[in-house]
Amino acid sequence: MAKLGVNIDHVATLRQARREIDPNPVKAAKIAVRNGADSIVCHLREDRRHIQDDDVVRIRKVVRKPLNLEMAIDPQIIRIALKVRPDYAMFVPERREEVTTEGGLDVVKHFQRVKRAAKRLSDKGIKVSVFIDPKVSQVQRAKDAGARIVELHTGGYANARTVSSRARHLQQIKKAAVFARGLGLTVHAGHGLKYHNARAVARIKEIDELNIGHAIISEAVFSGLAAAVRRMKDIVA
Repeated sequence: MAKLGVNIDHVATLRQARREIDPNPVKAAKIAVRNGADSIVCHLREDRRHIQDDDVVRIRKVVRKPLNLEMAIDPQIIRIALKVRPDYAMFVPERREEVTTEGGLDVVKHFQRVKRAAKRLSDKGIKVSVFIDPKVSQVQRAKDAGARIVELHTGGYANARTVSSRARHLQQIKKAAVFARGLGLTVHAGHGLKYHNARAVARIKEIDELNIGHAIISEAVFSGLAAAVRRMKDIVA
């Protein structure tokens, strides 16, 4: 049974469209937790396009579930993480021009940067996670860099156009998950997962948690956030 992490970034995206106070991502986090979310995920981007610094501070204070803070390996963001002290800090690649995070962080290429940043956070008791493509080489270097959690990028699986391609991507995710668990890492997965495709990933026994945002917030427009979270929780549990 997989846990469900609910990403509330796109509640903040809607708020920032008008630079007003509604909808409130802190309220969204509370609703998600009341309706089955096992953790709250948010991404404090360098350009602050959705989640703002104060959102992270307030969520940390009022939500009694683990907070997973997605972040670039950026000195300013690291300083904020050290101050707020989320339960998990997940390093992700970040480009200003991208609509959303596309692809995993290349830990093989950026190993020393990841290792230095991971040590700073780990020394303060923050569990370090790295968002990576489902490749054994990336899993191994994430472990070597000091990560305790890897989140496997599921975009290839979610965007596959054929049954055979989808099956191949799913097998890659499973292979990486088995390898990661064998190294003693906790395994999460996410990106592009929706109500029709999340269950197959959730059934991989080595995966502890799925982190899902856009699909849940999109469904919430029509059915309400509470119902949208409960429906996804039923799928992944």
